[in-house]
Amino acid sequence: MAKVKEVNPTTAFDMTKKGALIVDVREPHEVSRKAFDVADVMLAPMSRFSGSMAEIPANRNVIMACHSGSRSIIAARMLAEHGHKRVTNMQYGIAYWERAGLPVKKAPKKPPFVWLKKLFGKEG
Repeated sequence: MAKVKEVNPTTAFDMTKKGALIVDVREPHEVSRKAFDVADVMLAPMSRFSGSMAEIPANRNVIMACHSGSRSIIAARMLAEHGHKRVTNMQYGIAYWERAGLPVKKAPKKPPFVWLKKLFGKEG
């Protein structure tokens, strides 16, 4: 198993300011609710990560991220095992990123019972 360097969210954010790419392995529905608000983020959902690995640039520092750090460490190890030398895992994921006060984009809150109105064909 490949050994991968791990950093906390604050260090990861500092790395993005120096050109590192965040590769978010969460699924699209998760990202639509809350996303990393940095200049350079690539989405590579874990459900199809093995097919996305070739798209991840080998000539850049890459920070793997997810919700809590568990999926991203698996993805980071997969990438390292396939020869990627500049891969880092962000510990604790977007949950601690947000807790540290780092920038996130959130989906607008929907009013309560919107789903019920949609169910009965009345848009709110």
